[in-house]
Amino acid sequence: MTNTLPKSVRVTDITARDGFQNIKEWIPTEVKLAIIDALAEAGVTKMEATSFVSPKAIPQMADAPEIIAHFHEKLPHVDLVALAPNFRGAENAVKAGVPEISYIISASPAHNKANINRTHAESLSDLESITAAFPDLRVNLSMSAVFGCPFDGETPVEAVLWLLDESLKRGAVSVSLCDTIGVGNPLQVKAVVAAVRNAYPTLPVALHLHDTHGMGLANTLAALGAGIDCFETAAGGLGGCPFAPGAAGNTSTEDMINMFHRMGISTGIDLEKFLLAVAIVKEKVNRNIPGRLASARTYSEFCFFPCA
Repeated sequence: MTNTLPKSVRVTDITARDGFQNIKEWIPTEVKLAIIDALAEAGVTKMEATSFVSPKAIPQMADAPEIIAHFHEKLPHVDLVALAPNFRGAENAVKAGVPEISYIISASPAHNKANINRTHAESLSDLESITAAFPDLRVNLSMSAVFGCPFDGETPVEAVLWLLDESLKRGAVSVSLCDTIGVGNPLQVKAVVAAVRNAYPTLPVALHLHDTHGMGLANTLAALGAGIDCFETAAGGLGGCPFAPGAAGNTSTEDMINMFHRMGISTGIDLEKFLLAVAIVKEKVNRNIPGRLASARTYSEFCFFPCA
C-alpha cells in the first residue's frame, strides 16, 4: 500500500445495470426509476444506468430508452453511463443521448465469445468504428475477466495489458478492470493495478469487483492502497454476469461506503439515505440481497476514528 490514502474516492453505482441484468423476473420500469431516484437523493453522482443490448439476450434491459429519458428529464446533474457491447448498441445509446458508454471486452477470449459472441479482433474492430463514427462519445473500456475466467482459467497480466493497449489505440479513454467472477485476491489485485499504472500512469482506472469469494472489500482496500480511487459497485451487492457460470454479485455499495467512511475517506454519499434505496431494492427486487448493511445495524454511534 501507499503511505497515504486518499481523502476521498469516487463511486459509480451500477445497480440499475449490472445489479439488475441477470434477474429473470421483470422489474417494472417505475421500480427501477424509484431506486435510481433514491440513489441520486443519497448523493450518487455517477451511475451506469442500463445496457443497450438485444432484449433477447438480456430482457431486463428492454426499457433502456425510458431509463435514459428519465435521467435527462429528472437527473441532469448525475453523470450517466450505459453499457454497449457493439456498434449497434453504441449507436442506440448515442441516439438516446448517452454521453459515455462502457464498451465491454473480456481479457479472456473464451469469455468474450461466451459473453458477447465475438473474437477480440471483432470487438476491437467495432470499437474503432464506434470512436470514428461518434467522436463526441466518451468510451470507457469495461474489461471483463481481468483476474480470472470461468473458461480459460488464469488471466495473464500480459493479456490485460495487450487488450488495454489495443483498445486505447482505437479510441478508448479510460478502463474499468473487472473481476467478473470474483476470484481475485488482494495481492493479485495490487499486482495487476501496479502493472496497469506502470504502463499508463495517467490513465483513468476504475475497479469493478465481484464478491463471489467474499474478498470484494479486501480487494477494494488493496486497490485503494495501489492508487485506485474510483470503484464500481451495486446496492445490496446485487449483480453478476449472465454468461459467467458461478459468478455472484458485486461488491455492495453501502458496505464499501461504510468501510471508507469509518476510515475517514469521503464518498460524498449519505449512507443513511443510501440505505433507503437499498430498502427499496430489498422490498421490490430481491429480499435476499447479500449486502451486509441491508440487514445489519450500522452501529454509527461506534464510528469513533477517524470517520468521514
